Amino acid sequence: MALFEKHPEGEEVPVTRGDKLNTVIGKDSVFNGTLEVTGTLRIDGTIKGEVTVSDTVSVGATGTVEATVKTKNAIISGTIRGNIHATEKIELQAKSVIYGDIVTKALAIEQGSVFQGHCNMGTKESAQSSLPITPAPKAAIVSADKKK
Repeated sequence: MALFEKHPEGEEVPVTRGDKLNTVIGKDSVFNGTLEVTGTLRIDGTIKGEVTVSDTVSVGATGTVEATVKTKNAIISGTIRGNIHATEKIELQAKSVIYGDIVTKALAIEQGSVFQGHCNMGTKESAQSSLPITPAPKAAIVSADKKK
């Protein structure tokens, strides 16, 4: 699983892999459009559109992404509504919420995460192929404890 470091507020946050952290979308920031990052990207705010990252994208617990994400590795603690294409690995951490399809070579899912969509895993070649693109569901999670 991911390595952690202490955040100034005492919250544990995942450390990105690869090179140093290149770009940060802060907690109160909102970005609309196409974002291309060479290196690593940390998202604690909101992104809508399309995200392409050459190394690792890390979505913090406060991060919200409504976009197609293309990357080498992804470490998710927040929410993504959209498809994720990672050529190497995707980690869904305990409180992550994913509504969309995943294509990757390796997948790690911690207990407590939510994933609603299709998954295509395997060799690097199959991870580079794409699933049919389906819109991410907008429906809320329905409790199984509903009374009749």
